[in-house]
Amino acid sequence: MDNRASKYMLIVLTVLCVVLIVLSSIESGYINPLRNAVGYVLVPIQKGINSVGTGIYNAVSDAESLRNASRENQELRAQIDTLLEENNRLKSDTLELARLRELYQLDQDYMQYPKVAARVIAKDSEKWFQVFRIDKGSADGIEPDMNVLCGGGLLGIVTDVGANYATVRSIIDDESRVSAMSQVSADTCIVAGDLQLFEDGRLRISNIDKNAGISDGDAIVTSNISTKFLPGILIGYAADIQVDAQQLTKSGTLIPVADFDNLQEVFVITQKKADMQQEGGEES
Repeated sequence: MDNRASKYMLIVLTVLCVVLIVLSSIESGYINPLRNAVGYVLVPIQKGINSVGTGIYNAVSDAESLRNASRENQELRAQIDTLLEENNRLKSDTLELARLRELYQLDQDYMQYPKVAARVIAKDSEKWFQVFRIDKGSADGIEPDMNVLCGGGLLGIVTDVGANYATVRSIIDDESRVSAMSQVSADTCIVAGDLQLFEDGRLRISNIDKNAGISDGDAIVTSNISTKFLPGILIGYAADIQVDAQQLTKSGTLIPVADFDNLQEVFVITQKKADMQQEGGEES
């Protein structure tokens, strides 16, 4: 039975009850039997009316409660969406602030070199930033062979330049070779890119003299004899240094300081090594 039919039944039963109540209220001995009969009839009817009325009231109350709960649920969802959006924005702002602080510290660490900040806009590989592009080019004074910094040290070198973009090859690329040295002993070595080795987060160190003092944990920086890389830029830390099978040289691995998984902002040093008129060994 729907709500409309229930309402009609309630009205009919209410009218009937009123009639019966009026009849039963007449004080006459002749109608005592009728009054008793009314009692037998009226009590069940009143119980029925109460039951129907209570059912209708409960149904209406349940429907109203459901509507209120639905409205509150929508309001809560809207509040949750707002809070999630604010939380994501705060996280993004926090990460950006951390990156900017890192860049600021990097700028302070290499104050002797003029720099231009740039954003990474594309990369040529799916996994790491071995070759990528930045949003600054010749119009901003960027030229090939300029060194690129990020994450506390050397990231790579500019290889190609357009008016508003530049291509950077990072030091993890298989074609990368950097003339380097130990910051502790000043002994020289070559840091080479190796994408297979970088699966373990390492680069390769080679061409270390057998008697050189390069040890595990030494900070490895760009050397003074490098032809393309400016001197004294941190590359990473030596690890697993061992004497080679020929017993003439040593080699090992290097843990780079730059992060090649998620690059967003970098520094380009606008002074080139060639401008310093230095001579050195071969590298690229």
